[in-house]
Amino acid sequence: MKFLDVKTDFAFKKVFGSTDSKDILISFLNSVIEFDNKQKITDLTIVDPYSIPLLRGMKDTYVDVKAELSDKSRVIIEMQVLNHEGFEKRILYNAAKNYSIQLKKGDAYHLLNPVIALTITDFILFDNSPELINNFKLLEKKQFIEYSDDIELIFIELPKFIKTEEELETIQDKWIYFIKNAGDLNYIPDNLEQELEKAFNVANEAGLSEEELELQHKKKDWIYIQKSSIEL
Repeated sequence: MKFLDVKTDFAFKKVFGSTDSKDILISFLNSVIEFDNKQKITDLTIVDPYSIPLLRGMKDTYVDVKAELSDKSRVIIEMQVLNHEGFEKRILYNAAKNYSIQLKKGDAYHLLNPVIALTITDFILFDNSPELINNFKLLEKKQFIEYSDDIELIFIELPKFIKTEEELETIQDKWIYFIKNAGDLNYIPDNLEQELEKAFNVANEAGLSEEELELQHKKKDWIYIQKSSIEL
């Protein structure tokens, strides 16, 4: 068996953003997002599902997956393999843009629904934080009073995840392990939840068309060249 490197934008959107990926995405989001009321996501709609023609260009270093939850909240999930100037500002801008475009001229502000921007990076973004997952909201500086939870930024830094297959305990562990390591595995690990097994099957290169395989290989080469250029 050979699996796609899920860290590439093409593979990430194929696994988590296809029309039949709803159960996969629900399981993943429930494992990494902690809602204040301890509720879980039970249903969602994938916005702009995976389509090969949308991924032909090699200029973008990311493709996001958007999902609308049953309560009308929107989650934007992004896999980013390359850091660049202005990256953190772009994440905030995209979240704010997705928040503001909900209203049409004349609409009341109370119609705005929350936006969660979930960003997975293949590099260290917060050197001063040992946490694997960092959450950001609007808070009062001194007393940490929450102003609003309408915009939340969540970052998962893959290099901080160092657990081996034998050390995986929670479903969160298994999902992050899958995203970080699937491209290096030649088998499906044991004791996985149904949604994780399905994700591995979606990422199995044996089920891809020649066009999809070509896109994946070109994208991996492009990312390798970009990383090599930065290092040089």
